[in-house]
Amino acid sequence: MARCTKEEALATRHRLLDAAEHVFSEKGVSRSSLNDIALAAGATRGAIYWHFKNKTDLFHAMMERITMPMEDALRQIGCDEDADPLDQLQRAFLDALRKIETDAQTRRVFEVAILKVEYVEEQLALQERHRQCRDDAVQQMQRSLEKACVRRAVSLSLPAAAAAHGLHALIDGLIRNWLLAPTAFGLVAVAQASMQVYLTGLGLLVSVPVDAQAIP
Repeated sequence: MARCTKEEALATRHRLLDAAEHVFSEKGVSRSSLNDIALAAGATRGAIYWHFKNKTDLFHAMMERITMPMEDALRQIGCDEDADPLDQLQRAFLDALRKIETDAQTRRVFEVAILKVEYVEEQLALQERHRQCRDDAVQQMQRSLEKACVRRAVSLSLPAAAAAHGLHALIDGLIRNWLLAPTAFGLVAVAQASMQVYLTGLGLLVSVPVDAQAIP
C-alpha cells in the first residue's frame, strides 16, 4: 500500500508539472495562479502545497524535470581530456539546440523560461536563477575557448571573457528569435553556420565557405 501511495503521489506531481507547463505557456508566469494550475491538473490547491512551497518552487521543479538542455550539455564539456575543447563546445550547443528544435516539451519550457517570465515580486528569484545559469554558461565557454587557444597555439582577437559573452549572446539571441517564429529559420543549421563564422573570426577555426543553400 505504501508503494502505491508513493506512486500516486509521484503521478500527481507530474500531472501538476504538466499542467504548469501549459498554464504558464498560455498565460505567462505572473498571470498564472496556483488555482489555475490545480484546475488544469484536476487537483486541489492542497495537492500543490503538498508537493511545492509556492509558485516559484513549482517553476523551478518544472525546469529541473526537463533539465535545461543548454545547462546539461555544458556540464559535459571537459569530461574527455583528449577531445578538442572547441569540438566539444560546438557539439554541446548543437545537441542542446537540436533538442529545443525537435522536442515539443523542451521547446515549450524554454518558451516559458525565456518569453513568459516577468521579473516582478515573487519572480525575482527566477531572475537570479537565470543570471546564475548565464554566468555558469559564459564561464564554461571562456574555459573552453582558452583551452582551444592553448591546443592550437593561437591568441584570440579579443579577451576570452569578451569572446565568451559574445558567443553566449549569439546562441541566446538565436534561441529567442527562433522561439518567436519557429518557421522563420532552422535553429540548428543557422546556429552551426553562425558559430563557425564567429569562431573563425576569433582565429580558432580555418575559414571555410558556408553553403548558404544548405541553411533553411
